Amino acid sequence: MEELIAQVSDGDPTHHSRPSVGWIEVIAGSMFSGKSEELIRRLRRAKIARQKVQVFKPEIDSRFSQDHIVSHSEMRHESANIRSAEEVLARVDADTEVVGIDEGQFFDNALVDVATQLAGRGVRVIIAGLDQDYTGQPWEPMPQLLAIA
Repeated sequence: MEELIAQVSDGDPTHHSRPSVGWIEVIAGSMFSGKSEELIRRLRRAKIARQKVQVFKPEIDSRFSQDHIVSHSEMRHESANIRSAEEVLARVDADTEVVGIDEGQFFDNALVDVATQLAGRGVRVIIAGLDQDYTGQPWEPMPQLLAIA
């Protein structure tokens, strides 16, 4: 804090720098519990803070839109469709600060490694998804993500 105060009082512009380590946030719950809405809310807050945001969803999730994540309350945020978790790494720009992933349960366990790698690069990773299937069993990779978030 003292460094920030010194920079401001010296008249130098304050520069935001990416922390050396990011983190992983998981939004998990049942259907219609507001997961996508909460993801969109967090992404909007990051954009208000002028952070670069990229959002991804599984290609198979085309229920409401091809190029947006959409909540049941009809909140929307632009997104890119991907076929695999590994594709996120290839598509994330070097200056991206926040990565959002909707419907995380539709990816394999590689999503855990992808999220960990991005967090290691200083990226905030926010993943929303169902934590259980219709029989009440844990739906991978969500339990693994919850364990490291």
